[in-house]
Amino acid sequence: MINIAVFASGNGSNFQAIYEAVKHQRLDANISLVVCDRPGAQVIARAKKVGIPVFSFSAKDYESKSAYEEDLLIKLREHRVQLVVLAGYMRIVGETLLEAFPGGIVNIHPSLLPSFPGKDAVEQAVAAGVKVTGVTVHYVDEGVDTGPIIAQQSVSIREGESIEAVTKRIHEVEHAIYPKILQKVIHRHLSILN
Repeated sequence: MINIAVFASGNGSNFQAIYEAVKHQRLDANISLVVCDRPGAQVIARAKKVGIPVFSFSAKDYESKSAYEEDLLIKLREHRVQLVVLAGYMRIVGETLLEAFPGGIVNIHPSLLPSFPGKDAVEQAVAAGVKVTGVTVHYVDEGVDTGPIIAQQSVSIREGESIEAVTKRIHEVEHAIYPKILQKVIHRHLSILN
């Protein structure tokens, strides 16, 4: 069993998928903290409803990224977090967290990286007219969606399909694969820690 923190910025549907996997013993983890950079985001209500501690902050209340990441680090240590799981966290992770968790931060991104990194990946894919996009789970490094790829799954874009429809199908894939991939990452991570 490993303590994880889930970082999210919005609705928290990937958090919910991870929580359900933990609850039904498909993921050998304890979600010891949810971190959210948008006070009032739906993920906060989801976490509180199931009794998971939340640390919520607003970046504009800090003088720098390193300042709020120092606060995050204090919270992560308090909750004995061993692995950081980004699930719709819309901030670039900085040096402070990367140094504290070398090889210990995982992200899910709604494209087949290296194509369409950063924000609005689904919109980028639809605008580019590609027939296939997908989902990538990767380790986080100092770049934007440039870390080592752990797993990918493709999602076709149907003729004339709206951004909303593609997004919905990508979310379905994310919710299915993220807990499964995290289970493999956790076992790999534990073997390195031991």
